[in-house]
Amino acid sequence: MKFISNPLKRFINLETSSSIILFACSIIAILWANSSYGYLYKDLWSREFILGFVDTKFHLAKPLILWINDGLMAIFFFVIGLEVKREILAGELTTLRKASLPIFAAIGGMAFPVLIFLVLNNGKIGAEGWGVPMATDIAFTLGILKLLGNRVPLGLKIFLTAFAIVDDIGAVLVIAIFYSANIQWDLITYGMLIFAFVSFLSYKEIYSKYLYFVLGVIVWLLFLKSGVHPTIAGILMAFAIPIKRKANLTEYVKLIREELSVFKEDATPSKTILTKEQLEVIGSVEGITEKVNSPLQSLEHNLHGWVSYIIMPIFALANAGVVISFDGLEDSSHIVVNITLALVLGNTIGILLMSFIGIKLKLADLPENVNFGQLIGVSFLGGLGFTMSLFIANLAYTEENLISASKMGIILGSLVAGILGYIILRSTLKPKVTTG
Repeated sequence: MKFISNPLKRFINLETSSSIILFACSIIAILWANSSYGYLYKDLWSREFILGFVDTKFHLAKPLILWINDGLMAIFFFVIGLEVKREILAGELTTLRKASLPIFAAIGGMAFPVLIFLVLNNGKIGAEGWGVPMATDIAFTLGILKLLGNRVPLGLKIFLTAFAIVDDIGAVLVIAIFYSANIQWDLITYGMLIFAFVSFLSYKEIYSKYLYFVLGVIVWLLFLKSGVHPTIAGILMAFAIPIKRKANLTEYVKLIREELSVFKEDATPSKTILTKEQLEVIGSVEGITEKVNSPLQSLEHNLHGWVSYIIMPIFALANAGVVISFDGLEDSSHIVVNITLALVLGNTIGILLMSFIGIKLKLADLPENVNFGQLIGVSFLGGLGFTMSLFIANLAYTEENLISASKMGIILGSLVAGILGYIILRSTLKPKVTTG
């Protein structure tokens, strides 16, 4: 368990601390959009940026918000893909028994919000936004758990993380299948051929981060032009990154000890300049260290901070700035209510009911030191959609009034779900007794 939980603990700590920045950027966006300088907010994200040579065919011209949603978020999805692959091959989803409860919960957390949204919408405009309430924001949910301190059992954190990852897989499939339009299959074919080539290189344990990066950019461009959302390219390329280490861990420790022995022989504290031999040893150690860390784990470690502390806050700043007003929303105000209820009730009922069914059928087990009261609290937290929900809303709707209504519903629903989840967990978690 220690082997699994240590990387998971680092992941959870990173997500919880980044949730503070994410929350701050979301508040700034809302206040800015609703202030007297709101026009500057709108103008900033709609400003066109051009990459390439303007007078030729070799350029891309997009508003800044699309560079964020299509470009930066492809990196976000790439990291999600790395996390999914790691969890499936060496984490909390390695066996069906371990993954069963998060899978049951994720199915409920996706199906019931969609069902409730469609029932409430009942033929009115905006039905295409059914996918909006089915996503869970892992950063915010783990951030709320962090507020509860060390009373939260590790099993509850592991369950929530694994559930959110399975939920992300479902959201990615929905985006790929239902929120892609006018698909150019020839470009998709070219992209998939490149992906197959990279996968073959990975299978043969041939890895070059520079080659993979260039091929990944080409796949992203092909998907961008094909009609399938380019963030799917990020997921695919993540699955092609090898997870196997090139060096044995035991041999690595032995070699490191042998190499570093030169420092023990000449460890004079007053020296500021290393010897030639010591410099060569440092270079050798760096080379060995690069081989002992798998490409997948190395990329995930290096990119996760950028995604958590920069990309997601920028996305929130660009997308959360909805004007809180029902003016002009006469025909779409029901979207606000439907998404709010679908996020809160749909996720809570779906996660709790499907988890209960899985446990009663003896196909899944409650995590260690976790009871049904705590599961109810986590089920409410599952309704905190935010980042992924905002992302899907931008794909589902094209009319400004529908986008605004959906964002208001996402913000309201996530706020209610987060508050209720926190209150229930706070009342069901026992204070941790310290001895000393």
